[in-house]
Amino acid sequence: MSLKRNITIKILFFLFFITSMIPALVFTGCDIVETPTEEIVVEEPEEVAVGEEGESKITVEEITGDINILSGLEISDMVKGDRPIALMVENTPDARPQSGLIYADMVFEIVDEAGITRFVAMYSSYEADIVGPVRSARIYYAEIARSLDPVYAFWGTYPECFDVIKALDMDVLDGNEMGQVTDTSTGWREPTRSDAFEHTAFMSTEALKEDAVKNGYSIEGGQSPLKFKEDAAESDRGDISGITIDFSKKTYEAYFEYDEENNDYFKYVGGSPHLDFETESQIKSKNIIVMITNIEGPIDQYGHMVVRTTGTSDIGKAFFFMDGNMIEGTWERSSAFDPFTYRDDNGDIMFFNRGSTWVALIQDTDMLIY
Repeated sequence: MSLKRNITIKILFFLFFITSMIPALVFTGCDIVETPTEEIVVEEPEEVAVGEEGESKITVEEITGDINILSGLEISDMVKGDRPIALMVENTPDARPQSGLIYADMVFEIVDEAGITRFVAMYSSYEADIVGPVRSARIYYAEIARSLDPVYAFWGTYPECFDVIKALDMDVLDGNEMGQVTDTSTGWREPTRSDAFEHTAFMSTEALKEDAVKNGYSIEGGQSPLKFKEDAAESDRGDISGITIDFSKKTYEAYFEYDEENNDYFKYVGGSPHLDFETESQIKSKNIIVMITNIEGPIDQYGHMVVRTTGTSDIGKAFFFMDGNMIEGTWERSSAFDPFTYRDDNGDIMFFNRGSTWVALIQDTDMLIY
């Protein structure tokens, strides 16, 4: 495993002469210029000399203005800025190819019973007419969804998880109509998609928003763990590709191939391109985040797992892939009500490329190969 450090330091240098013979350097921070919310603002990058060898680095400036909080894209007629909709999507071989994952701004992937992975797909920038197959919630999926303060939609769960969802004080829509939380009748079954009934449930983000309004939920707001920057210049892009995440079995292995020209990561699952059912397009992301955490189980006869979704940076190691580079860092989260905070190893807040982000939670660095 080779590591590339991509340390971004935001400092300006002003040279003052105390005497005509003895120079001194004075460092100051960079302030972001306040602008009207309808404008996208990116300050001009400053090239500064840093480090013992005086190598040059380009500062990273945060993109601000009227942007989507999950994708960083400028809000327009095409790009929405609504409160996130979080949807549970399954990943068994019988469920592939899934519908609608290509429209998600963020996707969290974590192992579930029997080594199967499942997705918490977050939608805000774009509508998805069909998402699925939709499956049931789990405690840690609900905790992750809560980090974005979304409307959380799923297809049933078990009693203990319902209790946690209620304690998380979330706006939820359950397609299974079990009467434990607010139900929704907007989901439907597509029997042509699978012979197994459990792989036939689907939902629409637009229909869920309409149902959310009917139930008194706001479709404005939400919170985000991401701050955004421009894509790196071609000269600053690396060549780290072939990112493998071994969740459990080969069938659920995630692989990302870097496209340097377009600065995207194309996703594979179980050795094959991960495609969208309707468009047959391959899923791609601008950023890959790998979070190391505690995962234990099965803890009961049903095979349920336990995943730690909170903690301090000293126990939350993370790897960030973007622009063909890898940056080591940390993740932290004070409570299930807070968004994640991502930092590099210097303790500086991470900035991500605008577009979609894929997040994987695994229990050991040995499960990540690049």
